[in-house]
Amino acid sequence: MKQEIEARLGYQFEEVREFHFDHTGDRYGWIKGEDGKYHYTLFIQNGRIRDFDNYPLKSAIREIAEIHKGEFRFTGNQNLIIANVSSRAKKGIQQIIDKYGLTESENYSALRRNSIACVALPTCGLAMAEAERYLPTLIEKIEPILKEYDLYDQDIVIRMSGCPNGCSRAAMAEIGFIGKGPGKYNLYLGGSFKGTRLNKLYKENIGEEEILATLKPIFEHYAKERQDGEYFGDFVIRAGYVEAVTDGRQFHQQNVTV
Repeated sequence: MKQEIEARLGYQFEEVREFHFDHTGDRYGWIKGEDGKYHYTLFIQNGRIRDFDNYPLKSAIREIAEIHKGEFRFTGNQNLIIANVSSRAKKGIQQIIDKYGLTESENYSALRRNSIACVALPTCGLAMAEAERYLPTLIEKIEPILKEYDLYDQDIVIRMSGCPNGCSRAAMAEIGFIGKGPGKYNLYLGGSFKGTRLNKLYKENIGEEEILATLKPIFEHYAKERQDGEYFGDFVIRAGYVEAVTDGRQFHQQNVTV
């Protein structure tokens, strides 16, 4: 294949360059680019831009759009980048951000910052369970558990999809939920925080009560026995909750749990 492409191009590819991923998330707040322009990444929960109670997000973005001469970019993590802002225009945009109390992510738990949900019901006819309209509620009930075990600021990737098509990439999350029916989900564990490994089915067809009851002792175990710098997805594999998926063909193989 490589030889054929090179023949059609008329030149050869360069040698493979070494690379590694640190994470697949976004870098929030202001970042200065190599060309001197500024970029502001704004946390958008589940990608939904609208005016919420006590958080007029849509109104703020509209006001920014009236003065912004650069671009708006949507990220693969459902967030928004106010891109290519000149140093002169940066102050005016920051004033609007302050005026409306927009936050890049600092007001949210690390779990919520790393969450993604597909649109699911009622927009998607393929969905068998809620996702966008339910995941924030579930996270709200998980957060007290994280606080109890001092994990509130620990980055953990959590994603929810309303069906196995997995538009939210739930199969790659450290904690993944795939809808089975109204209020019921398959729970997957063991994805890589860096996005380099699929997760594995841990429990099937469970509701909120069992989800919380299942996750709480695992969080407690993680808080007590994690190694320095060890991510949750790596821990649940080392601790034996799920087996590592090193090949996509292993994704549906039966899991051996402790």
